[in-house]
Amino acid sequence: MSIPTQTESPTEAQIKQEVKKKYASAARAVAAHDNLQACCDPGLRCCDPITTSLYSSEEKGLLPEKAALASLGCGNPTALIDLKPGEVVLDLGSGGGIDVLLSARRVGPTGKAYGLDMTDEMLALARANQLQAGVDNVEFLKGEIENVPLPDNSVDVIISNCVINLSADKDRVLREAFRVLRPGGRFAVSDVVARGEVPAAVRASMLLWGGCIAGALEENDYRARLTAAGFAHIDLEPTRTYNIADARQFLTAAGIDVDAIAPLIEGKFLSAFIRATKPAAQSCCTPGCCSAPATV
Repeated sequence: MSIPTQTESPTEAQIKQEVKKKYASAARAVAAHDNLQACCDPGLRCCDPITTSLYSSEEKGLLPEKAALASLGCGNPTALIDLKPGEVVLDLGSGGGIDVLLSARRVGPTGKAYGLDMTDEMLALARANQLQAGVDNVEFLKGEIENVPLPDNSVDVIISNCVINLSADKDRVLREAFRVLRPGGRFAVSDVVARGEVPAAVRASMLLWGGCIAGALEENDYRARLTAAGFAHIDLEPTRTYNIADARQFLTAAGIDVDAIAPLIEGKFLSAFIRATKPAAQSCCTPGCCSAPATV
């Protein structure tokens, strides 16, 4: 084997279809078996070293087992954000529902947690987990994270767990997140990001698009895109850096010679917790701030 020479990136439609296929396969596998972790599904081969050991025994004890088994995240955003009673939370790409259900318990009966997913199989699994958990303040919505089916200024906190990297139009995702957040609302997601340039062979791999890696933004690019979307107080906190041993499984599955490409990717991919805030609405507390707009 050698490093692939293909450098043409997949189209947005191809990426979306690949992601749907992989995550539908994962949901079916978890639903059909009692103790099968999603990444153990032979059709998924995505991110074993990325998705393991993210939730405490106490957290998993609060939820149906299949909610944890279906998790394909790269972090635990609910553990890193201070959710308050009465808040409204939206999880972009909610999968089997683990982060939605944990968030719903933290915001309490006066709050609400939405989960948004485009995959019918994941939505069915999440709703079954909600029913088993007996959590009422939850609603799972079908839709795409590039076109959130909620009104402007309707959400206090947006979370996501290793999903934004899967989108081929991340700018639109971030603009949609900004739109639905209320002024002062918080963006708090776990995601895989890249540090420096990523080899074209990795970017072009469809398997790795479905497995959290090829679509990862470079960390400074992530900050710049958040700023362009309107966010402020941006912070990117690395939570784990992956080495070549972590990458060996999914690179081998993609037909890439791991030893040949190792110097190009060692330490290049990391999980990070990314925080940002939608600026609060401007109040009329300074001279001129409420003046009539100038005529042209």
